Amino acid sequence: MRAVIAAALCSLLWVPGAPADESILNSKHDLSTFGPGPIRAVDESRVCIFCHVPHNASPAAPLWNRHNPTTYYRIYRSSTTDARVNQPGAGSKLCLSCHDGSIALGLTLDRPAGDPILMTHPYIPSGPTNLTNDLSDDHPIGFRYDRALANRDAQIRPPQLVDHRIKLGERGELECIACHDPHNNELGRFLRITEREGALCTTCHEMTGWRLSAHANSPRSVPSTVTGGEQLPFRSLADNACLSCHVSHSAPRRQRLLYDRPTRLCLSCHDGLTGRDMLAVMDQRSGHRMNRLFGHRRAPQDRFRVTRTVECTDCHNPHAVLGGPLTALASMSGLGPLLPPAMREVPGVSLAGLPLDRAHLYYEVCFRCHADRPVLVTRRIPRQQDSGGNVRRQFLPTAASAHPVAFPSRRIGEVPSLLAKWRTRRFVSCQDCHNNPDAVSAGGMLPDGPHGSRFEHLLVARYETRDFTIESPQTYALCYRCHDRNSVLGDESFPLHNRHVVRGRSPCSACHTGHGVSGNSSQHSHLINFDISIVGGQRFYVDTGRFSGSCTLTCHGVRHVNFTYQP
Repeated sequence: MRAVIAAALCSLLWVPGAPADESILNSKHDLSTFGPGPIRAVDESRVCIFCHVPHNASPAAPLWNRHNPTTYYRIYRSSTTDARVNQPGAGSKLCLSCHDGSIALGLTLDRPAGDPILMTHPYIPSGPTNLTNDLSDDHPIGFRYDRALANRDAQIRPPQLVDHRIKLGERGELECIACHDPHNNELGRFLRITEREGALCTTCHEMTGWRLSAHANSPRSVPSTVTGGEQLPFRSLADNACLSCHVSHSAPRRQRLLYDRPTRLCLSCHDGLTGRDMLAVMDQRSGHRMNRLFGHRRAPQDRFRVTRTVECTDCHNPHAVLGGPLTALASMSGLGPLLPPAMREVPGVSLAGLPLDRAHLYYEVCFRCHADRPVLVTRRIPRQQDSGGNVRRQFLPTAASAHPVAFPSRRIGEVPSLLAKWRTRRFVSCQDCHNNPDAVSAGGMLPDGPHGSRFEHLLVARYETRDFTIESPQTYALCYRCHDRNSVLGDESFPLHNRHVVRGRSPCSACHTGHGVSGNSSQHSHLINFDISIVGGQRFYVDTGRFSGSCTLTCHGVRHVNFTYQP
């Protein structure tokens, strides 16, 4: 009689004419003695009896035939989630009655506790299907997916726009069956929607810029170093999409369900073999130091907090990054250099000091760490007017003088030493000076961007700041990228350049600052901001007109009092 009833129940789960894997029959949930998997009953031929029973069933679910687990679960926590994750709901506990490994697979309500169904494996074996009582490394369940959540998290679709195949509870609860259909294994892993091209994930997760991103369209394969040897279901990065970096269950890296720490994960691909060679530009003399051992991903509310180390995701959004040879100098707006394609959809800080959820200009990303709460920069030159490392203040429109990074050049005609290619540009980018010397935009073959440099202060070329430096094209190569050396040493703008730089062996940095300087425009024009470790005395400069001025200072033991120069 039981066999007849079980057969009737199975007929409700099976669609006539459908392939076997479109129903529970012959799927891994078929635990009968005829089931296809290694976990099956020794002498029980009924299929549905492991979960359902026609009489004396549990009230927890329709005709449920299993004991509910009484386990207290360690739940998912992340600094980037806005969902209020609780203990798994009743629907998920039905799944966990097998998949947490605490209840014997053959222990059903219709049998005495001392006489369970004899199985080849009494409990679900250790492995990816045994979730244990630790759900902190699994996609969160047990929370309300409603409009309130979508309003809190811009990367979550409103529930009314979610694909109908995702099954939420009556009050919007997201449980196991939202993504999994236990009676249909047509797509593998009992999924309701395919994972190809990230279709399942992007049903709920709205990742701005993803569809056009380099990662979403890459034909490259994902190296096994990324997944720790795990075999991905598809061949290309485009097809694996989210699966290339994220793991839904039993993730090695709990925060954001990653295979590894963010920086190490990025470098597993960007090692020069499968992606851009970032390893070649890291760990040089100066650069943005990336901690591969300890992640420091900021929570959304702390994304503007300064830290001593950085991660790739501080400047790059892996869900929106675009490829191609374009650089920050490829396009300019009326406000400055636009962000390069590789830095799309990242936060920043405006010139006014306001946090931005989405930066549009290159310097806005730099201001996250080099503005009002600046990160410590070692061997910083002590200046007469010192902003404490706040680069934003140095580039304000009210600055006495500055390189045209945040506002267009105002006195370009008064700089006769400028090379021809720079006379038509109203702006310069941070990357013009801070870049890898072997970057593409600098004439090399390595990636653009301030990742690392063999020169101090992450500079694209050599720039000596020590006193008594012998002048040469190499010594001040950074300056000579924009300024004609013959013009500078020919005294076309300042009649004593040659005497100071060549004969006096004073570095450019003794008088000039590289970014900008606030204060009185007549006292700090032409980026005049003395290095107080070289220049002593009163240190007073006055601009008295075109190519003329006076200085009061002490340098190399020589005291100048209102020393005047003119063309």
